Amino acid sequence: MVIPQRYGAKQPFNRNADLIRWVQSGGEFGNRGGRLVTRKMCIFTNQPPRPGDLLCMAIISKKKIPFSISDGLRTYLRDYDREVPTSISYTDLKRADTSFAVLDRNGRDTLWETMLYPPSELTDIHLSLRTIYAYLKADGDLNVTSHLAIDRVDLCTYGNTMPFRVRVVNMVNDNFDYFYVKNADASRIYGLELEDILSPNQVSYLTSGPTLIEEHIVGIPGDAFLENRLSDPDLNPIRLCKEFVKFNERCFVRLLGDMHSSNFVVDVTPDFEEMYYRIRAIDFDQQCYEGKKSVYMPQYFRQNNALIELGVRYMTPESVRQYQVEERAQIAGRIRIEHARLTNLLNLMRGETLSSPERIAQLSHELNQHYRSNRFARCQTMGEVLEESLSWLVAVH
Repeated sequence: MVIPQRYGAKQPFNRNADLIRWVQSGGEFGNRGGRLVTRKMCIFTNQPPRPGDLLCMAIISKKKIPFSISDGLRTYLRDYDREVPTSISYTDLKRADTSFAVLDRNGRDTLWETMLYPPSELTDIHLSLRTIYAYLKADGDLNVTSHLAIDRVDLCTYGNTMPFRVRVVNMVNDNFDYFYVKNADASRIYGLELEDILSPNQVSYLTSGPTLIEEHIVGIPGDAFLENRLSDPDLNPIRLCKEFVKFNERCFVRLLGDMHSSNFVVDVTPDFEEMYYRIRAIDFDQQCYEGKKSVYMPQYFRQNNALIELGVRYMTPESVRQYQVEERAQIAGRIRIEHARLTNLLNLMRGETLSSPERIAQLSHELNQHYRSNRFARCQTMGEVLEESLSWLVAVH
């Protein structure tokens, strides 16, 4: 099969390359019957992208607008024990005297800065942060904090939310843990709640007024994994590609966007024979926001190309389809188990403003094309779009 000359290809592709073109071009379950369509081919021909090619890639050009927590969402958070009283907020942590850069083990700037607080406020700040940790890990039992200390508070100097990362140390055995303090955003909260309901991963988070507290999600940062671990002799590329296919399905079905390699981690677990991989999202502020369908598919992000290239060598169409069907069936099962909770959440989302009318209309149109249906045409909010996506999934499985 020869790629059209307008994509810059000069040589025919083999069967596996055709497979990845199938996956990249809409071979996702339910779209175009697996017909090969040449899209995003600049990635596989090692040619620089052309302006026309960029239209089908996942590109976010504008900073996301945060949305405040509505009264209805606040009630939901209280009902499910997500809202807790705290004596410190995200804004309070910004009142530092000075800061210094955090360097990695190779002396490179990590773009995090350690905050130094006034001595007169340090005791109260540390007590409040230990209390938050007790709520996050032990249902507010302060007895577990007597031997804990706050080692440092770091501020992320890049990204939309500029979160604080708090390092908690066990003074008995020097074990440590992290949690994050952020400005609360309704999109992020909905993303976290959907992750807890629909994914195979449990997430722990709390809110307190305008502040969001998230647990640390353990794993190797995706960009570091792709840069340093793909040459590991113990790597099992087939299992890794399988997990990426499933991760792609999870993100698309529940409309979680911007899942490039900097926004997920790879959790590696040694099995009795091989390595087991789980890709976990760590950034949820692009839940149901963008209008482009490709933004909700990790396969379209250039930062993830190393995983796609593995698929070129190791995956077959039959395997891709199998893993897609498996993941969607598992999601449908979780929807049935958590039906009451998910229904409460979707009832709220249907009435929320989580994006612009233009983005909602664009996504509805693209999903209608994807599923070859008109069921998304009546959607007026992102909550309604998500509900239709999940309803279609349950109807099929």
